[in-house]
Amino acid sequence: MSKIRFDGQVVVITGAGRGLGAAYARLIAARGGSVVVHDAGVAGDGSGFDPSIADAVVAEITAAGGQAAACYDNLEEQAAGAGIVEFAVARFGRLDALIHNAGLVVFANLEQSDPVLWRRMLAIGVDAPFHLARAAVLHMRRQGYGRIVLTTSGRAMRIEDCVPGLIAYSTAKMAQVGLMVGLAAELQGSGIEVNAISPVAATRVLRRHAPELLPELVAPAVAFLASPACDRSGVVIDAAGGRFAAGFWQHGEAVDLGPAPVPPEGFAELWRRVAGRDGAAKAG
Repeated sequence: MSKIRFDGQVVVITGAGRGLGAAYARLIAARGGSVVVHDAGVAGDGSGFDPSIADAVVAEITAAGGQAAACYDNLEEQAAGAGIVEFAVARFGRLDALIHNAGLVVFANLEQSDPVLWRRMLAIGVDAPFHLARAAVLHMRRQGYGRIVLTTSGRAMRIEDCVPGLIAYSTAKMAQVGLMVGLAAELQGSGIEVNAISPVAATRVLRRHAPELLPELVAPAVAFLASPACDRSGVVIDAAGGRFAAGFWQHGEAVDLGPAPVPPEGFAELWRRVAGRDGAAKAG
């Protein structure tokens, strides 16, 4: 396989001031891409604003001879998605890839998840990727090429990987899988591929000490998905500590109860076969 490069390409990466996003930005810039480093520089709870966070990554990239520019839009605002895309096009003349990495983790149980918190989590995790993708696709369609990489989480896909307090977070992350599928179906044959990454890395989001889970170990998969080498859509890549796997919904054994309706008790008798051997629906 020829070397994956981004020469002449422009890549927008949200949440690129720290952790995973910064690792993606450094790798793509080192391979010739012009990178828009988006980061509002907020604290772990989403408060505050510090443009120096994005500026520092841009300075690092340019010092190494790469091309980068910073933007700081607040993704809670509806106009932010279009604003980030327009900034990229105005600064570098085109847009080839969008990597939506930005997110917010707020631990709150069901009773604590009031309408204000719920709306905020959905604004960042659902509305923002939709508006970013909508604006990006307008440009990508014109050039007949584009790559979109969304971010989901195993926390949203498997009960055993989730913890209490992540209802809003899990909802937002799973919504990006639905967005990926919808976009991929609509954009078939357009030259635009849409996929997702489900990363685990030692950032301020991960609430445990795991120095072996370097963000740089996730970055190769994201760079591939954002590159011309990626030639298919609708794939979720699980990535952690240099290990990668594709995630799929898995259908269990089909149980045929015949053409006539059965009583609920009839379905109950076959529940374990329908839902899986342990009685719980499984997702791969």
